[in-house]
Amino acid sequence: TTDKELEALTSAGARGARFFMLAGAAVPWDILEPVANKVHEHGWHIQLQMNGRDFADRHEQLARLPGTLVVDHVGRFMDPVPLDHPSFKALLHLIETGRCWVKLSAPYESSVSGPPDWADVKPEARALAKHAPERMLWASNWPHPGQANPPDEADLMDLLLDWVDGDAARNRILVDNPAELYGF
Repeated sequence: TTDKELEALTSAGARGARFFMLAGAAVPWDILEPVANKVHEHGWHIQLQMNGRDFADRHEQLARLPGTLVVDHVGRFMDPVPLDHPSFKALLHLIETGRCWVKLSAPYESSVSGPPDWADVKPEARALAKHAPERMLWASNWPHPGQANPPDEADLMDLLLDWVDGDAARNRILVDNPAELYGF
């Protein structure tokens, strides 16, 4: 993609380059840094979906990225991990750099316990929101790709009441943080 094409995409509202790094991913890890360097020049972030259990192994590479990193789906720890797990700690460290955001979205992507409350993802979501509400985002993940029985967005929105304490933090996650990240 040329700089001219990236400029046109930026003018049209594009703000990130998505990397889907699960088994069978279409792109290899070794192009993450070159792409991050190129899109950073246009003010874009890297949108990353990976198995959160790999954050400890990928921490050094992810910490080197220029600009902003946005992590999908509460980190997508497949299966959920205890809060003292090295990969969860690695994600917290990335957040502490001030350049990493996490989307509180799609608990069904990593939960073993399932709906309605995805209880096994709740400790991770609550810990992330408490640790850095200024780096959290809410997302619906509509239209819920790959879900035979997709959840109702209102039910997912209600999870925010359980995961995040206080109206000020919720407002920050729903309004202020996306405005900052996406330049609304």
